[in-house]
Amino acid sequence: MYGGGSQHDGNGGAANANNQFDGDRFMPPQTTSTPEGGSVITRTRGAQALLPLTVKQIMDASQTNDGFAVNGTEVRLVGRMLNKKQQVTDVSFVLDDGTGRIDMKRWDNETFDTEEMKLVKDGDYVIVIGGLKDFQGKRQVTAFSVRLVTNYNDITHHFLHCIYVHLDLTRRKAPTSSASGNSAGKELSDLVMSVFLDPVLGNLEHGVSLDQVASRLNLSLGQARLTVLDLVDLGNLYATIDDDHYKSTMNG
Repeated sequence: MYGGGSQHDGNGGAANANNQFDGDRFMPPQTTSTPEGGSVITRTRGAQALLPLTVKQIMDASQTNDGFAVNGTEVRLVGRMLNKKQQVTDVSFVLDDGTGRIDMKRWDNETFDTEEMKLVKDGDYVIVIGGLKDFQGKRQVTAFSVRLVTNYNDITHHFLHCIYVHLDLTRRKAPTSSASGNSAGKELSDLVMSVFLDPVLGNLEHGVSLDQVASRLNLSLGQARLTVLDLVDLGNLYATIDDDHYKSTMNG
């Protein structure tokens, strides 16, 4: 739909992201921290999941008695760069993703940091990976990576990923009258979803058919249809050419 090469990140799957969330609270993993004005920022790689978020999700996260449980959580945001200011030791800017604005800071620790920041300017859409922190009651992000968006499909993909994670987390914490029934239903939904996330089936032009789902999981056609429709209601799937073919919102 748009020109340019894709810059999708390989990290940040929904399953891993769930491990860092508890309801509306961010749950950072055990990390190695460095002090910065009383805040904690982590720059570990690979050991923790990358959580796709919107600015509104960050600002709406619950406050706890111990303060905001955000320090050390590594996140991915996409939005427009505003008010870029070059300092001696860092570059500060504001990120506006359409849901809100948040302050960002990128430290010029290495030549790579400086060169990467030269490639972006005010008004550009950028992909930011960084660490969340709460400093004097204000939420902000210390950026580890700031890259120019060259394929605008990346923006759509990011917001779909945020929606997917939000819906999955909401479903996980929803109370039910029957714990055993909910467990069985959740297990079946996960199995069906795994079929749509299969790289081979997920790339079929018209999507995955209900017959393929039923055959793969040894389900009746009725069971497959009901589970698929539940996933459609949750925003995880959508119909393609007819009521028997569907695709995951993660695959596009």
